[in-house]
Amino acid sequence: MEKKVNQKETLKKILHRIRKYWLYVVLSVAAASVSVALTLYFPILTGNAIDHILEPGNVDFEVIAQILKKMGIVILLTAAAQWIMNISNNKTAYHVVQDIRREAFEKIEILPLKYIDTHSYGEIVSRVIADADQFSDGLLMGFTQLFTGVITIFGTIGFMLSVNVKITLVVVVITPVSLLVASFIAKRTYTMFKLQSETRGEQTAFIEEMIGNQKVVQAFQHEKEAMEQFDDINERLGKYSLKAIFFSSLTNPATRFVNSLVYTGVGITGALSAITGGISVGQLSCFLSYANQYTKPFNEISGVVTEMQNALACAARIFELIEETPQTPEKEGASILECVDGNVCLDHVKFSYTPNQNLIENFNLNVKPGQRVAIVGPTGCGKTTMINLLMRFYDVDEGKISVEGRDIRNVTRKSLRTSYGMVLQDTWLKTGTIRENIAMGKPDATEEEVIHAAKMAHAHSFIKRLPDGYDTVITEDGGNLSQGQKQILCIARVMLCLPPMLILDEATSSIDTRTELKIQDVFAKMMKGRTSFIVAHRLSTIREADVILVMKDGAVIEQGNHETLMKKNGFYATLYNSQFAG
Repeated sequence: MEKKVNQKETLKKILHRIRKYWLYVVLSVAAASVSVALTLYFPILTGNAIDHILEPGNVDFEVIAQILKKMGIVILLTAAAQWIMNISNNKTAYHVVQDIRREAFEKIEILPLKYIDTHSYGEIVSRVIADADQFSDGLLMGFTQLFTGVITIFGTIGFMLSVNVKITLVVVVITPVSLLVASFIAKRTYTMFKLQSETRGEQTAFIEEMIGNQKVVQAFQHEKEAMEQFDDINERLGKYSLKAIFFSSLTNPATRFVNSLVYTGVGITGALSAITGGISVGQLSCFLSYANQYTKPFNEISGVVTEMQNALACAARIFELIEETPQTPEKEGASILECVDGNVCLDHVKFSYTPNQNLIENFNLNVKPGQRVAIVGPTGCGKTTMINLLMRFYDVDEGKISVEGRDIRNVTRKSLRTSYGMVLQDTWLKTGTIRENIAMGKPDATEEEVIHAAKMAHAHSFIKRLPDGYDTVITEDGGNLSQGQKQILCIARVMLCLPPMLILDEATSSIDTRTELKIQDVFAKMMKGRTSFIVAHRLSTIREADVILVMKDGAVIEQGNHETLMKKNGFYATLYNSQFAG
């Protein structure tokens, strides 16, 4: 029952999106109607031609010539109608899938970070790419064959009734058997297609993960385990696919068998009627042709129903993504954060990623403009979480974070994040030129500004050594650059914008010592007069910070500058001394 409800809901959502392109749908139905009418008219012309071939030497060539002309015109008009129908169907299907893909990508852009963190990238990609393709194929087949099939069935019955009522009744009586067989099989295909789609997404996610981390896989000799895991997923996908194809493949031969019964019934009934003079030989030929045309749509529709089960299963997965709860929307009337000096206040902040596991509790901090705030502590103590909260990638559970005295939940995310410049330990570069990557935060930057930022970050020299300098195209995530070079480019990106506040999360972790000393000097110039939050494991890099927050288990256990904390001889002193022991 729940499955039927889900299918109906999915179908409603699809029809809602098709409504936007009703003109194409109307044009397609009209063209299909013309095509079917002309196709059904053709057997009448054939029957008339046969009836004018009376016996050897007694053929009415003049009438047959007129019929052949009509046949030629009918064929040309049918071809034109089918061309218009196919164009309309393609337009509708591709526009609908384009809209759904756009909706899915727009949703990804506003999904909370929590969703991205808890779902594999490959699985999300599979929904937007593979599932959308499967849905497109099913939708196109549905439009192309469903319209013509239904119109053909009713049109054929009308034409057959005009020729002979008794033989038509034989056809109509046997028809429900075909529908029952198709319905019985189709009900069992949806579940298998849904499992197939989900497992395909799991496989895509696994492949994406293994390819993206191939160096680590090979370094730790994990190839055998990865292959075993892939084989397991592949085997399950093969099992579900086999069952889905098996059930769907039953539909066509089963309906063909019933259709053969229809053809046989028409042949026997028509032959007996022709013997008694009820119909002419030409009319019998016409009827047999109609029997073929009448049964053919049932085969096509049964195939469409099967394909639509797959399309609905894929569409359901895309709609699940589209309907995911987005990040907390901007408050109505949220203001734009302007004239930022760098006053940041955390007031009784409480936050946890999971309800039953507390991370940050009763956290208080008051940062004045231009202060350098270093955050240190063991792994998992909440340092990066602090950055996530400052940037509002996550919202606090209790308390509030204020910038310039305004709760960051009352200002737009764009204006808040524009006020920060971030350099993270995990570098990210997009496929494109060096210039495009540096200018990401300021697309209208001039050539001089980009080069100046690169020189400030000590990136200019290695960029000039690249084949095309600033126009060198780098691969996804900067695959043809060293880790240090990628991090320097990320630093240059921030240098270009220079917002009023900075976040440096292990910003020099992948840079050699000599370059790091130069970058530290650059950072010192950058941070002058700007509020800065520095996360670092190498404590030697944060000795000059105005305030050092020592975190442990989500709480700030010590606070002060380097000299003060060393004199306390507490947790910070222990951490610091452990790095320089011996």
